[in-house]
Amino acid sequence: MSAALDAAALDSAMNQASAETVVVWLLTVEGRPLASSHMIAELPGPNEHASVSPWEMTALSLPTKRVIELLCYCAGRETLSQGVVVGADLAFYAQAVRFAGSIVARQSFLPGIDLNGAASRARWEPVIAGTDAQRLKQLSAAMPHACRALTGREDTSPPDTPAVIVLSAFITEVVDELIRSAFTPDSRSSVAASRRKQARSFESVHDQWLHALRADDGAMKGDATELVRLAEQVRDWQRPVAAQAATPFRLCFRLEEPEEQDNEMSGGVATIYTSASQCRWQVRYLLQALDDPSLIVPAAQVWNARGRQAALLKRGAFRPREYLLSALGQAAKVSPQVERSLKAAAPGGYELDATGAHEFLQEQAWVLEQAGFGVMLPAWWTRKGTKLKLTARAVVESPKFQGGGRLSLEEIVKFDWEVALGEERLSLAELEMLARLKSPLVRVRGQWVELNAEEIQAALDFWKKGASGRARVRDLVQMALGGSAAVPGGIAFAGVEATGWIDDLLAQLEEGKGYAETPVPDSFVGTLRPYQVRGYSWLSFLRDWGLGACLADDMGLGKTPQTLALIQSDWQANDRRPTLVVCPMSVVGNWQKEAARFTPDLPVMVHHGLTRAKGKAFKREAERSALVLSSYALLHRDFEFLKEVEWASVVLDEAQNIKNPQTKQAQAARALPSGYRVALTGTPVENNVGDLWSLMEFLNPGFLGTLTQFKRNFFLPIQANGDEEAARRLKRLTGPFILRRLKTDKTIIADLPEKQEMKVFCTLTKEQASLYAAVVEDASKELDGTEGIQRKGVVLATLSKLKQVCNHPAQLLGDNSAIGGRSGKLARLTEMLEEVLATGERALVFTQFAEMGALIRRHLQETFGREVLFLHGAVPKRQRDLMVSRFQSEDGGPRVFLLSLKAGGTGLNLTAANHVFHFDRWWNPAVENQATDRAFRIGQRRNVQVHKFLCAGTLEEKIDEMIQHKQELAERIVGAGEGWLTELSTAALKELFTLREGAVAE
Repeated sequence: MSAALDAAALDSAMNQASAETVVVWLLTVEGRPLASSHMIAELPGPNEHASVSPWEMTALSLPTKRVIELLCYCAGRETLSQGVVVGADLAFYAQAVRFAGSIVARQSFLPGIDLNGAASRARWEPVIAGTDAQRLKQLSAAMPHACRALTGREDTSPPDTPAVIVLSAFITEVVDELIRSAFTPDSRSSVAASRRKQARSFESVHDQWLHALRADDGAMKGDATELVRLAEQVRDWQRPVAAQAATPFRLCFRLEEPEEQDNEMSGGVATIYTSASQCRWQVRYLLQALDDPSLIVPAAQVWNARGRQAALLKRGAFRPREYLLSALGQAAKVSPQVERSLKAAAPGGYELDATGAHEFLQEQAWVLEQAGFGVMLPAWWTRKGTKLKLTARAVVESPKFQGGGRLSLEEIVKFDWEVALGEERLSLAELEMLARLKSPLVRVRGQWVELNAEEIQAALDFWKKGASGRARVRDLVQMALGGSAAVPGGIAFAGVEATGWIDDLLAQLEEGKGYAETPVPDSFVGTLRPYQVRGYSWLSFLRDWGLGACLADDMGLGKTPQTLALIQSDWQANDRRPTLVVCPMSVVGNWQKEAARFTPDLPVMVHHGLTRAKGKAFKREAERSALVLSSYALLHRDFEFLKEVEWASVVLDEAQNIKNPQTKQAQAARALPSGYRVALTGTPVENNVGDLWSLMEFLNPGFLGTLTQFKRNFFLPIQANGDEEAARRLKRLTGPFILRRLKTDKTIIADLPEKQEMKVFCTLTKEQASLYAAVVEDASKELDGTEGIQRKGVVLATLSKLKQVCNHPAQLLGDNSAIGGRSGKLARLTEMLEEVLATGERALVFTQFAEMGALIRRHLQETFGREVLFLHGAVPKRQRDLMVSRFQSEDGGPRVFLLSLKAGGTGLNLTAANHVFHFDRWWNPAVENQATDRAFRIGQRRNVQVHKFLCAGTLEEKIDEMIQHKQELAERIVGAGEGWLTELSTAALKELFTLREGAVAE
C-alpha cells in the first residue's frame, strides 16, 4: 500500500468519482446546519438547542481503490492544499486504513463469501483477535459522529448502527481491496476479461469462488441454493479460527533453554556437552489470558484443572480443555512436532535438540505467531535481550605527530580487525573450535548464542588472509558511530577501538562533551549567555575537525549570534575567505541587522535583486566580504558562479528548506565547496526521520549512506515498523552533529530573561514595493501643496496606507484577492508560527487593523488547518469570554490567538501563550507593552518571547530607529499615537517615506 499519493494521482482519484444525492443527518440550530469547525463559523452556546435533522447533498462516490489512495494521502496531514483541510472524519478513516493495512501485512485474513441476493461476491475477510480486537474497540470509541451521518434518500430516521459495525465493514472492504491489489495486473485483467466474455465455465461453485477471489469485483452468479451451501461450508471451515479469536485465552508456545548440567565442560570460550542427549530444549504449551497477559497457565495443569487452577480458567462459557485441544489441532497443521505431541494423553509440550531449537527460533515461531498464537522466546534472542552474534571490530593506534603537526580527519591510518562473540574476543584456535562444533546454538559464559557456520568460515578465511586495512580517520569516525563498514562475510560490525587522539575524538563525539570551551572573539560586540557559549564552543569544535554541525535550538535562543561568533573567530584568525549564509528572503534583513549589531567590523554583502553582481564581478565582491547573504531562491539559479568562490563555510538558516533532497536548491547546497558547513533550524529534526538524510548529506556527505540505503536501513524500519533499534542507531549516527536545546530545559531557563524582545526584519515583495512607491509619489505631490490641518490629514492617511502596504497588498486594495505569496511579513509570520506549533507552544498575534486580522486568520487557517481565534471590537462579551476560556484551556484549545490591538490590548489574561507577535507597530511603547502583558503577567510560568515585525528599508524601520535613538522623542510620544509624525518637515517626511536599498525581495 502506498504511503503517499502525489497531486496527479489525487486528481485521478477524484476524476473517477461518481456523483449521487445522499442524506446527511446534522445537528441543526434555528434551521441551519451546525458548522463542523470553529474555522467555518462559531458553534452555538450552551443555551442554544440543537436537533438532528436530515439535509440532502451531492456526494462523490469513489471506488475502494481510490478511497484508499486518498486516505493514504491524508494520513498525518492537517491540510491537503491551501485552504483544503483534513476533517476529523477523514483523519479517522486514514487511521482505519493503516489498521487494515497492518492486518494485511500480518496476513490475518481468510477467504469468505458475502451473500446478498443477485450481488453475491467472494471476498477476503479480516480475522480480528487479541490486540487487534482491542485496537478495533479503541478506534470505534474514537469514531467521530460524522462518520455515521450518511443514509439513503429513503431513510426517515437518523442512523443508529453501532460504530464498531460501521468500522468493521469499512475495514473488511479495505482488506479485501488491498489483497486483490496484490495480484499482478496481468492476472487481474485476464480474470476480468474472461468474466466479460464469459469464455470460461466452472466445474463447481467452489472453482467459481476461488476464481472470484482474484477477480476485480469478486462477483459470483449461480444457483442461490448452491451459493448458500457454499457459504455454510466456508463458515464451517472458518469456525476454528473464528472461535479461537473469540476466546478469553490464547494458546502460547514458550521455548525453554536446557538446564545446566554438572557434567558440562569448558572448551575455550564455549560450553561443550558430553552427549547430545544432555542438550534438550523444551517447547511448553501455555494458556494466556487476553485481558491479563500476566496470567499464564501451563497446559499440563489445564487437562486436570482443579480448585484454584479451575477458577483462574473460568470465563463465562469458556471450556479450556476443548479449546486447548482445538487450538493444538490448528497448530499441528503448521508444526509436525505439535502433531506428534498430540499422541500423548495430556500433551504439555515437546523436546528439541539444539538444531531443532534453532529451527523453531528461525522458522516455526514466526509461522505460529502469524497464525494467531502467542510465542515466548528467550530474552537473548529477542531485541529486548542481548542477542549475541559474531562481530568484527576495527582496532587502530593513533599516529603520533611530530613538531606540533595539525591533526586531520583526512589522515590515512592502518587498522586491524578483531573478531568477537559478544564481548569475548576470539583467537584463531577458538574460531576453529567453533567451526568444528557444527551447532547453530552454543552456550558462551552461561549464555546461549546463535552461530552461523558461513560467518565463522568467512571470519576464518579473512583472518588467515591477514585482517588489516587502511582508511581515513573520517571513515573510522563514520564506522564508530554506526555507519557503513566493509566487514567480511556479512559479519556484524561492533565498532572501532582506538588509542591516542583518535580515541579522544571518538569519545568527544559520542559523549557530546570533553571539548574545551572556546573564548568568544574579542571583536564580537555583546555578551553570549552561558548556554550560547556552549553552543559556540560546540560549533568551533566540529569546525576545527571539518565536520558539519546542525544547531537546532528552539526559536529565540539565539542561533544567529552563536553562528556570527563562529564566523567572527574565522575572520579574526586571518581566515579571510567569505562565509555564505543562505536563508529565506524574509530573514535576510535579520541577518544584516544582527551582523551590524554583533560583528560590526565584518564586511557584509547582500546578494539579491535584479542588479545583483554576477559571474566574475560577484566573485570579486564576495572575496572582499566576510559574510555573503543570499536566499534559497538564488541558490540554484546562481549556482554556476556561487560554486566558483572558495567559501570558508556555508550556513543554511531555516535548513528545513532542503528537507526534500530532490529539489534543485537542496542539490545545489550539497554541491557547494566549503571548509565546513552549518545548518540552523528550530524544528526538532530528530522527530522527522525522512528529512534527516538531506540535512546530514549536506553537513557530512556519506554518513547515512545513499538515499536508497537510508530508506532501507532507517526510514522504512522506523516509520513503517516502529523499529526502536534502528531509531537508536540513527540517533547515535546523527546525534554528535545535532545540538538541540529547548526553552523548557532548566539549564537554559536559568540563562534566559523572563521576557525577550526581538525585532524581526522582513522584506517587501515586488508588488508591495510597487504599491509603496505609488503611495509615496502621490503623497509627495500633495504635501507640496497643502498646509495646516489638511497637511496633517495627508500625512496620517499616507502613514496608514504605507503601513497597510507593508502588511499586505490586499489590505490596501480591499479587493478580496489572493493572500499567499504577496507579503514578506505574512510569509515570515507563517514560518515562525510553524515552528511555534511544531513545538506545541501557543502565540498571540496583534495587529492594529481588524481587516488585516481577518486576512491573517484566513491565511493561517488555510495553511495549517487549525482554528485561529480572532478577537476584534465587534465581538460580543459572551463570545469574547468563550474565546479566552478556550485559549487558556490546557486540553486541545486553539494555539494561535489573533487580536486587534484596541480590542485585545488590555484587560485579558492569556498566560497560555509564551510568544507574542506584533505584526504591525503602534509606535507607542506603552501601548505595545500593555498588549504584551496579556501573556507576560502573573500566572505565566514560562519565559515570554516578543517578536516585533518591521519591514526593512521602509518607514517602519526608520521610525523605529528614530524612537530608539532619541529617548526624549520616545518619552514625548507615549500616549500620543502617531500624531507627532505630522510635525516633521516636508523634507523629513519625504526622507521618511522613501524606500532604502535592500527593502525588496527577489
